[in-house]
Amino acid sequence: MSFQVTGLGLNETKLDSPPSFLDREEAEEADDPRLLEPEVWRTYMERRTALRGFLTSDLSPHLLRRHHARTELLKKCSYYIEILPKHLAPGDQDPLLLPTAMFQLIDPWKFQRMKKVGAAQTKIQLLLLTDLLEQLDRGRAELGALLGSPDPQPFLAGWGLVERRLADLAAVTDSFLAMTVPGRLHMKHRLVPDVGAAKIPHIRLMLSTKMPVVFDRKKSVAHQDWVSLRWFATIQPVAPEQFELRFKLLDPRTQQECTQCGIIPVAACTFDIHNLMPNRSYKFTVKRAESYTLVYEPWRDSLTLQTRPGPPKGPTPGRPGQPGPPLTALSER
Repeated sequence: MSFQVTGLGLNETKLDSPPSFLDREEAEEADDPRLLEPEVWRTYMERRTALRGFLTSDLSPHLLRRHHARTELLKKCSYYIEILPKHLAPGDQDPLLLPTAMFQLIDPWKFQRMKKVGAAQTKIQLLLLTDLLEQLDRGRAELGALLGSPDPQPFLAGWGLVERRLADLAAVTDSFLAMTVPGRLHMKHRLVPDVGAAKIPHIRLMLSTKMPVVFDRKKSVAHQDWVSLRWFATIQPVAPEQFELRFKLLDPRTQQECTQCGIIPVAACTFDIHNLMPNRSYKFTVKRAESYTLVYEPWRDSLTLQTRPGPPKGPTPGRPGQPGPPLTALSER
């Protein structure tokens, strides 16, 4: 990729190397922008403006925050293998019919091997995204420090290095944006065996993502001995989904309390769990139920809720220094 800074007249005047006719005193004077010649001053200001424009548009703090948010979201997504005939685009197939027909033709052992390849490719892709984002953060910090420096030399004799740095960061940005979209899985072997297939279909494998499943923290509430849980995905699926809900009592005190846990399959985005203990903390996690095409799911949402205290077992004792309820009152209850 080529990157050009427009409006700097770089085709007319070459300033990538320091002029040989500057003696030491002239070079020291050049360190003060106020002592530069008008033409050199104009070039210096144009290049500062170009650098500032790059930092406020292509590499702005707002854009970097969006890149960070996007990366964190991708780390929480679920990744699947999507099987497509070569004439269809991702998302065009009928999710209820096409996979079943395709899986009847695909070699199960080879497909399991491709799932491992997909998991490895996804992990590498997420690591590369993190590395590219760190490069963008460092690049912006370096260029921001350069812009804040009073030294004019990087904008004059050293502008060639700055241009190369801008081009590198623009290329890193392009790579980052391209990598946020899951790509194609490359097959070394046929997934559909030749034997028994009258006509071998031309298929391709793609990595697809599903948005993370998260608890609705406003609508998930705890009562005295039960909880009402709600969750959602940011993008609603076309077909109904199955979920796996887990719960466990935190800090059990007896062997019997250790049984306060479980795994519950749920076919909706809401569920109530009863027969819990009052005034205790429970941890809940939710995720999509595992499917045949799932290759990587690094994250699941968790939520901790504390049930409400139960009613007092006896009359409320008096405050310190005050007498409690009379014994006759206790015997009457």
